[in-house]
Amino acid sequence: MSDSKIIEEEGKKSLNFIEAIVENDLAEGKNGGRIQTRFPPEPNGYLHIGHAKAICLDFGIAERYNGICKLRFDDTNPVREDVEYVDSIMEDIRWLGFQWDEVVYASDYFRQLYDFAVELIKKDKAYVDEQSAEAIALQKGTPTRAGTESPWRNRPVEESLDLFRRMNEGEFEEGRMTLRAKIDMASSNMHFRDPIIYRIITKHPHHRTGTDWKVYPMYDFAHGQSDYFEGVTHSLCTLEFEVHRPLYDYFIELLKKDDYRPRQTEFNRLNLTYTVMSKRKLLQLVQEGLVDGWDDPRMPTICGYRRRGFTPQSIHNFIKKIGYTKYDGIIDIALLEHAVREDLNMTAPRVSAVLDPVKLIITNYPEGKTEMMEAVNNPEDPSAGSHEIAFSRELYIEREDFMEEASKKFFRLAPDREVRLKGAYIIKCTGFGKNANGEVEEIYAEYDPETKSGMPDSGRKVKGTLHWVSVEHSLPAEVRLYDRLFMVENPSEEKDKDFKELLNPDSLKVLTNCQVEMELQKAKPYDHFQFQRTGYFNVDPDSQDGKPVFNRTVPLKDSWSKVKDK
Repeated sequence: MSDSKIIEEEGKKSLNFIEAIVENDLAEGKNGGRIQTRFPPEPNGYLHIGHAKAICLDFGIAERYNGICKLRFDDTNPVREDVEYVDSIMEDIRWLGFQWDEVVYASDYFRQLYDFAVELIKKDKAYVDEQSAEAIALQKGTPTRAGTESPWRNRPVEESLDLFRRMNEGEFEEGRMTLRAKIDMASSNMHFRDPIIYRIITKHPHHRTGTDWKVYPMYDFAHGQSDYFEGVTHSLCTLEFEVHRPLYDYFIELLKKDDYRPRQTEFNRLNLTYTVMSKRKLLQLVQEGLVDGWDDPRMPTICGYRRRGFTPQSIHNFIKKIGYTKYDGIIDIALLEHAVREDLNMTAPRVSAVLDPVKLIITNYPEGKTEMMEAVNNPEDPSAGSHEIAFSRELYIEREDFMEEASKKFFRLAPDREVRLKGAYIIKCTGFGKNANGEVEEIYAEYDPETKSGMPDSGRKVKGTLHWVSVEHSLPAEVRLYDRLFMVENPSEEKDKDFKELLNPDSLKVLTNCQVEMELQKAKPYDHFQFQRTGYFNVDPDSQDGKPVFNRTVPLKDSWSKVKDK
């Protein structure tokens, strides 16, 4: 096989099944070679990581095949929708690096949808039903038992037309009537059993159309028609909409004026371990104050991941790794955490931060002396350069880096033990002092001036290397250590428990006594850093001048799996 043929074959193997469908449609000349997708969120909540998967597909297909992707808000339920959600959705899409061709709304088509509903009534393919939603649900039957017809199913066309008009004029209260499609109450597809296509909503003005409309289309009625009105070629949905597709196609067949019709294709949704994706449950967490808003860094929302310190690139890389298939599963959240570690390892500057400080006094270092030590910004990226960090007689080190009585396997600081202070000197512990509570308050050591980089003994080997900051030249900081919000691997499967009982009580620990190097006084909200030996962090918007707040994105290594396995 020739090299060009091998490359061609490898290219084909790398296509996901949706890309393969698109390429086949292009090869067959469907829709005149035109590619148009849409991302259609309902503006009733903040987007989560599952939506990011759909965004990358909808916008990515359009980009890859020189098509267009529209952002369409499926705003057909004013009871739950708000402009706040519209704005947040736009911000999240931009942050992920995408730009829509146009912003449109299902409400743009309310007149066309209403006119189509009237046309269905005239063709005796829809009727006004006066039963309650509960009665209609009971009449639907079961997958193995046919439904029973509504007593209003065969009411005269003119009567349904008149009632539907009066429904929209506000003559009837909510729940009094619905408009149902007249299809087949014995269909094996439950969605065909005379689905409700319009309901009355009068108590909640629409965020765009106000009180102009008193009847609103149901999602199944509005979605496919909106695709048709816009000229969508590939309508990409998650797998739960697969059983809705015949109804989607049924309405479009009645609506279409020519050979064009959008094609719906379904892919697997994203389910993550230790996470819930239900909008209802996420809203409950926010409303009951169990988290600090939609952008709480423990939330699986896109704005939550942004605030926690995840990067757009890390989310893109994660989604590429998991791919798109036709079967549902659950993805280990460790894969998402690995993706952000991999990205930040290449891009995040290394800095020194001491989270639980104890004072280290180098007794033979001259009082009042300060040396500026060179610190490499990122060993993975030589072009990132370096910065200076102040070294002085009094330093802070991590409390856990000292032990009064150390075992042979403890390679950090202990009496009569030597360690290297990163980027500086080798020191030897000569003693320590305690406070009235018996806690170590100060550690004493002597340094070897010949062990600094470039000095004769700089190559002398010691087993431990500690990070540090100067007492005089460091900045107080708050550090928030975030962990997984739930204790169990699959919260949605714990049917016998309230999901709130599954919350991890240690999902947030706030450290208020931290000290960081002065270089971080220049940091701005959302800047990323690797704290030496600790993990990846970013600057929280809560930061104030002189008192930064840092969120832990992820630790340097995945320690959770070890705890879980025990």
